Parts: sequence; C-alpha cells; structure tokens
Amino acid sequence: MGQEIISDMTNLKKSSSVLTGAAGEHYVLYKLFKEGILAGQPPNGVADVDLLVLDEDANIVTNLQVKTTRGTPGWMMKEKHEKLVSDRLFYVFVDLGSEPPECFIIPSEIVAKHCAVTHKTWLAKPKKDGKPRKDTSMRRIEPNLPFEVPGFPPGWMDQYKDAWSLLRYV
Repeated sequence: MGQEIISDMTNLKKSSSVLTGAAGEHYVLYKLFKEGILAGQPPNGVADVDLLVLDEDANIVTNLQVKTTRGTPGWMMKEKHEKLVSDRLFYVFVDLGSEPPECFIIPSEIVAKHCAVTHKTWLAKPKKDGKPRKDTSMRRIEPNLPFEVPGFPPGWMDQYKDAWSLLRYV
C-alpha cells in the first residue's frame, strides 16, 4: 500500500489525506498502547472500522473510527454518521496540528446526535444573502461551532479530551 502512494504523487492532495489518516491511526495505536489498552488494525476494507480494541483474551470489545486533521478546526463527516450508532463504536478525533496532538474519544451516539442536530440547525439558518441553504451529505464535528446549537455549547468536546478510560468500560 505505501509503495503505491509514494509512486503515484500525481494526486498529491489525496496522498496527503491518506497519509494524514494513517498518521492519525498510528498515533491512536501509540496512545492506546501507552494507556495499556490492547488494540490492532482490522483487515483492509472493513467498513466503518479503523481500529479494534481488545480485552486480555483478545476478544474485540470496541470498534474505533479515527478522524484526523492537521490543524484545521473540525473534522469532515458524512450523512451516514448520523445513523452509525452502537454501544461498541467510538470515534477518536485527532488533531495533529496541535503539539502534542489532541485526541477526543467520543461515543458514536453523541457523534450521531451532533451530526444530525448541527446539520439541521445549519440548514435552518439562511445564507448571508437571505436565501435558503441547499442540503448536502457533508457534516462537520467542531469543538467550537460558528453558531449556537442546542446541547453542544462552545467547548463541548473538552470533556472527551484524552478520555481513553471510556474504552475500558464498554
């Protein structure tokens, strides 16, 4: 896989995105190991799962989806994330642009609610010219939203910063 990315630098933006994602996943693995949490990568192509958290007997206890940015505020999501909910699915939002990198460990139920509520709120707000917004499949997770959203005040993600303990009690 790495060789293909390096040899095809014609699509630098995609390569950069792939490398950023891989860096985020490896950073999360490092943090999990440092916390004494056993984890690994699933086979390539497993949908909606980037990392697996295991118990002492190597049973899968939690699935992680890792979203990574390099300093841009927030993480891009999709409409499907409004419906991806499981007690065993967590998101780890990684910001490689801060030093040290910041990680926010958030249950999928909270992420789904955030995606749905913020998108609905955004759609209800007219554009600057007064015209209605067009619906889109894109969503965003942000620690400090540019508009007021019920249930997600400024700094709402702070409670999830380095909350690795959430993964121990699933």
